[in-house]
Amino acid sequence: MTEQEFCQSCQQRQSCQAAYEKLSSVKGPSVLLKVLVAFLLPMLVFIIALVVADRFLVGRVSGRDLRIFLEFLIAVLTTIVCMFSIKVVRVRNDGER
Repeated sequence: MTEQEFCQSCQQRQSCQAAYEKLSSVKGPSVLLKVLVAFLLPMLVFIIALVVADRFLVGRVSGRDLRIFLEFLIAVLTTIVCMFSIKVVRVRNDGER
């Protein structure tokens, strides 16, 4: 059964359609920047920190397993600090408004 056929046989078809129309007409601020900061920025910071840590530690730490662990630890800590900093700045900016 296709979606069209399913909707045609539904008893709540009119109220469902009205709800979707109402939701689609809601106007509000764009959430694109918030989505980028919340999801893409942490991944980007993690990857960059991992590459930088790898290039920094490749000649300085002899054990491969230890180097991989330290690279991962540095990348995670850098990401946490970055996200915490963004949160602090955001709270301060929201308080000034």
